[in-house]
Amino acid sequence: MTSFVGRQWEVSEARRLLARTRLLTLTGAGGLGKTRLALRIAAEARGSSPKGAWVVDLAPLNDGALLARTVLTSLGLDHDSARPVLSDHLADKHLLLVLDNCDHLLDSCAALTRSLLAAAPRVQVLATSRQALAVDGEHLLPVRPLSTPDPHCPLAAAPAQYEAVRLFMDRATAVVPGFSVTGDQWAAVAGICHRLDGIPLAIELAAARLRVLSPRQILERLDDHFTLLSGGNSGAPARQRTLRAAIDGSFELCTPSERRLWARLSVFCGGFDLEAAEEVCTDDGLPRGEILDVVTGLVNKSILIREEHRGQVRLRMLETIRQYGRSLLDESVGAGSGELVSVRRRHRDHYQRLAAHAESEWLTARQTVWFAWLRLEHANIRAALEFCLSTPGEAGHALRLVTSLWSPWLGAGGLEEVRHWLGQALALTPEPSPARVKALWIDGWLAHMCGETATWQARLAECQDLAQRLGDAESLAHAVRFAGQAALFRDDHRQAVVLLDDALERDRAQQDPAAQWQTLFLLSLACCLSNDPRARALCEECVALCDTHDARWHRPYALWLLGLKHWLCGDTQRAITLLQDALRVDQPAPDLLATAQCLEVLAWATAHDARSHHQAAKLLGAAQSAWQLVGTAPPRLGRLLHDHNECRTHLQRALGDTPFATAVQTGSELTLDEAVACALARPHSPTPAPAQENTPSPLTRREKEVVDLLAQGLTNKEIATKLVISPRTAGAHVANLLAKLDFTSRTQIATWAVEHRAPNRQASDRHR
Repeated sequence: MTSFVGRQWEVSEARRLLARTRLLTLTGAGGLGKTRLALRIAAEARGSSPKGAWVVDLAPLNDGALLARTVLTSLGLDHDSARPVLSDHLADKHLLLVLDNCDHLLDSCAALTRSLLAAAPRVQVLATSRQALAVDGEHLLPVRPLSTPDPHCPLAAAPAQYEAVRLFMDRATAVVPGFSVTGDQWAAVAGICHRLDGIPLAIELAAARLRVLSPRQILERLDDHFTLLSGGNSGAPARQRTLRAAIDGSFELCTPSERRLWARLSVFCGGFDLEAAEEVCTDDGLPRGEILDVVTGLVNKSILIREEHRGQVRLRMLETIRQYGRSLLDESVGAGSGELVSVRRRHRDHYQRLAAHAESEWLTARQTVWFAWLRLEHANIRAALEFCLSTPGEAGHALRLVTSLWSPWLGAGGLEEVRHWLGQALALTPEPSPARVKALWIDGWLAHMCGETATWQARLAECQDLAQRLGDAESLAHAVRFAGQAALFRDDHRQAVVLLDDALERDRAQQDPAAQWQTLFLLSLACCLSNDPRARALCEECVALCDTHDARWHRPYALWLLGLKHWLCGDTQRAITLLQDALRVDQPAPDLLATAQCLEVLAWATAHDARSHHQAAKLLGAAQSAWQLVGTAPPRLGRLLHDHNECRTHLQRALGDTPFATAVQTGSELTLDEAVACALARPHSPTPAPAQENTPSPLTRREKEVVDLLAQGLTNKEIATKLVISPRTAGAHVANLLAKLDFTSRTQIATWAVEHRAPNRQASDRHR
């Protein structure tokens, strides 16, 4: 009675599978449209079945003993001995049998299907169920939600490209004739579809509310899905009249342990892995050893959705399923068990342990793994912080959690969010502690990036006072580093160098590599801006420290620093080479702050070439957008701000006001990937020419071995294993090679190695 929307891939995939299997089961949670999809597939497939397609609705049936008779009746037959007659009737038939809603009669449906497939070799069965029938030869086609737009991104020119939006609009025009959406209303429609996870039943129920509510009002009331989406079509089956009724059906299929785990898993946001489920959901009533089997049961019943991320299996619930589970936890609190708080506390503890582990390995080869982890677990970390800040006595945990993750969070463009959490945690934990000292200097640094002078000065004063009162070495190191930063903020470079030298010694005494790198970076920057003769050596030490620890996430910052040094010294081409190398560093996701810094200084350097003025203006625009993504403005340090303004003035004068503004606008509209591609379009400086065959090699025997292994793409750890040396020694060899060959990346060493291979070795390689 209503139009069929979307599902082209599922229909096509089902027909492909039916061409190779005799039993196909559509699985998925209630409300995803399994029945409607099965009817569509049957309608398209009946032409290839001489006896057509026959649909058996099992929802009204509660007794499995009557299953065969129900199928016979659907086929237009009737007989006292249903199963033998059914098998005999279908023995020579070529048809498609649709068994719809098998969930509550799973064993009976499996037994009947097994016998029919054995007795009738040309019968095919298309089943719909929340879980598999577990019959030999069965193929599964999980029915996923309809595609939805991201409400935080502008809808493309054609919002109807999203299936969920098309369904909402189709059902909306049915209840409100002439209904249309214009302007800002599209964002509300996108938000509704996104919040409802693209679940067809939920979207149809939401559209029905348009009789009395606008899209914006519907979106505002979606915090309680089940109350809003309770008025369905009175002519529909009971299970399709409300969203809760659809999910109640899934709940009734679950065992007591599955129901308990479903409720506990509702504390996760955005997904989780098995280890997290075991850590958070285990207690005396649900032992750790049982979690795997119970999770498997929830996956089989379509309560949990299985996904893969970089080879790792993760699980998640649709938001409506999660809200249902949360209501179960809330009911347990009402009954006096307090289970919600204990589960949320275990959830918080799990992510706090992982955050501390990530911080301890931040200056290692695993930092890219942790960076990817942070992006994947962002929603869970937010949930943990919200719990800490809304529960009396827990705010100190929030302070430790956010200070463990602030650096990668900032690189992902989360400056505003980091400051949000820091501000709340600092306000709720006035007690003196090393964690508070650390949080004060971090928030002070970020306040300076946002141009909040009074805030960072107040943070500095409290940080220094508190560190002196506590007297522990770690707090004092933070306070001295902050004082050095503050001098840098005031453009008092010489004082900054003195204080940061002191802070670096303190960090080394603490044996904290990550803190050492942060202080070394600041010290190098202060030396660059003050023309300190140590500047280049310190910048190169920053790069070498990254290579020694295989710290790819830090490397763009170090190369930016070295590029800035060459720019300040007037070596424009070398600066461009280093900054482009920084943008080429392979990472699981771009670091927004490092990218913004590199694009900014690249624009300055490119502007010195009269042939590249237009390119430089585009880079300025791209940098401007990158700074906005980070949540800050271009460099605020005096010398750097001067160079930024001078570059703009120079380009504006050279190009003219309108062409300059157009080029900047063009650059600002580039995506981050497009901006990096634009930055790399300038010809890269040539690799040093290969040495002549009779020129003695500048490398030792061991260094040649390291070069050969680098050319094969091996990491420091793999090189160490091959050469039976420690990873630290391998890292030292790589750092020495970079310095000896005057390179800035392992890739350059590998390229140099290929170009310098002996002729007989190259011939041997070609022969192989």
